[in-house]
Amino acid sequence: MNRHQDAQGVVLTGYVSCVDDAGPPPLSRRTGHYNVQRSRLGVSGDTPPYWRSGSQDSLDELALDDYWKEVEIIHHSADPETQEEVQLRVADEGEQEEAWLMEAGLATLFDESASDGEDGMVLLSTLTRTQAAAVERRVETLNQTLRKRSKPYSVPNVRDIFRSPPAHHTKDDDATSRECGEGGKKETTSAGEAQGVGGRAIPGSEGGAETETDINLEVSFSEQALSYKEGSKVIQPVNEADDKLPDFKLLRDKTGTTKLGDLSPSDMKKVRRLVLIEMSALFDTAGIELKTHKPLKIKVKETGLFGVPLSTLLEQDQKSIPGTRVPLILQRLISHIEDEGLNTEGLLRVPGVSARVKAVCHDLDVQFYEGFFPWETLKQHDAASVVKLFIRELPHPLLTVEYFSAFTSVLKFPTKKQQLQALNLLVLLLPDSSRDTLKALLEFLQRVIDHKEHNKMTLNNVSVVMAPNIFMFKGFRRKITEQQEFAMATGTANIVRLLIRYQNLLWTIPKFVITQVRKQNTEDQRKMNRERAMRKLLKKMAYDREKNNDKPDRSSEAEDGIIRVQAPQFSKVSMAVQLTEDLQASDILSRFLSQESSVSMKKEELCLYEIGGNIKERCLDGETYMKALLDLNPTAEWVIKSVQR
Repeated sequence: MNRHQDAQGVVLTGYVSCVDDAGPPPLSRRTGHYNVQRSRLGVSGDTPPYWRSGSQDSLDELALDDYWKEVEIIHHSADPETQEEVQLRVADEGEQEEAWLMEAGLATLFDESASDGEDGMVLLSTLTRTQAAAVERRVETLNQTLRKRSKPYSVPNVRDIFRSPPAHHTKDDDATSRECGEGGKKETTSAGEAQGVGGRAIPGSEGGAETETDINLEVSFSEQALSYKEGSKVIQPVNEADDKLPDFKLLRDKTGTTKLGDLSPSDMKKVRRLVLIEMSALFDTAGIELKTHKPLKIKVKETGLFGVPLSTLLEQDQKSIPGTRVPLILQRLISHIEDEGLNTEGLLRVPGVSARVKAVCHDLDVQFYEGFFPWETLKQHDAASVVKLFIRELPHPLLTVEYFSAFTSVLKFPTKKQQLQALNLLVLLLPDSSRDTLKALLEFLQRVIDHKEHNKMTLNNVSVVMAPNIFMFKGFRRKITEQQEFAMATGTANIVRLLIRYQNLLWTIPKFVITQVRKQNTEDQRKMNRERAMRKLLKKMAYDREKNNDKPDRSSEAEDGIIRVQAPQFSKVSMAVQLTEDLQASDILSRFLSQESSVSMKKEELCLYEIGGNIKERCLDGETYMKALLDLNPTAEWVIKSVQR
């Protein structure tokens, strides 16, 4: 692959969609590539120490032979005559800060005419000290850039904003303030516990003190990182085999765990802004600098299956099946591999026959949407090769250009817990199409690993083979030394290992983010109430209440520990539920199904939704304790609907 650099940016040479007829190089030569690379570096005997740089895990177990074999297969599959040069550039000085502030919903801090003025001020009022510091840093950098340019500027001193008096506190947001503390902030002790107003400790778990394998979602990750930094609390690297990786778990919260897909679009917009700020604060606190890359516009395919942007591909798919979130071709390939059996030895590691794979690519492009492709003739190794090819052929990487460097920097965090926290935030920042496709891929890879007794594909094996296909995306090859390339090999393999091993943790929205969203919604509700009062709608609302005085008084019922659950989708007008300390959302669903014999849906297909109050809409985790949630959001309504994901 050609690699060079010009004055405008890094020029990256990509790969094409179909492999060459000539086939991969001989096995003996591919097998020797790993040792040749070591010889060039003067390495003999023990594993060189820089292989472990950037990772706290023992990399001696990683089968890097397979990594370099996969790299050679990828190189050989590229057609030099159709390679396309793609430029990625680092944002200009100041440009990166402006783009960041706009994406975070804080454009008003450098542009008074921006439309996010009041919303931005509400957002600022919910930030933790580390999040506020991240905003301050970028505003100050932008200020300095404008001064250097000798241009007029009106960027305010953001510290003055954070010193503004707190918003008027009313009884309506007592529940939110109990979670956030004053100003939405929580302080962390050296033990990692959060403290609310007045120093009241918020327990990390119901079962006792937080351990090193507990992931606390109540306290900002960047605040937790600050406690590590201030207390010099760094866990030394531990050598462990993949089957002995720590069993991290999320600390259970009585108000329920929130997963991606559980919230309304309007609340998810707030989540994304907060997660961007939190991610930046986490990297800032750890002293890890990030440079955002931007893809220059390139000509991409608009039809077909391979080398097509995910968004374009999904638009095509949705014409056939509305609501499709994962490309149909990827779903079908995965389904075919699983239907034929995951016990095939060397699945994903053993390459398909190149001539057949090329023919499959062509035939799928022509016949897939017509339904004429002969799936019964597709062999397992060929299908697995097409899956890998589909991922690396995306014109923009699955992990996105914008956050690619952040993903590759995750292993710079000193502890595996912080690495997982960073990955959690980065997954939340991915566009829907990338995130949904990544989720489908990781779930498939885990199912392959579940059959390791037969297919001989352990977590290590799968991670090493998939790393170059995920990270050596079409258009990526920086001009780096061989030593750096070795470090990248071990690093990216470990990142894929973390993504697969802990994927169930990564699609969770941390509670501290939900708490900040609740506070923003409380402020929005106050604003709405003021506008209604100005238009004299309160009088009309009072009239409507009198007209409908036959409706139950929810506020008085709530005080008595009774909620009204509605299911209009199933003609259930209202179901009164007396809350107890142990009553969970799943119990309410069970009661509903026992009373509504006409409902043919399974319990797993239904969800109890929290609607209104300080959240727009939220699908509740079955283990949500309803009394605790009612205390947090006493004015919410409760509705049973089919799961909307």
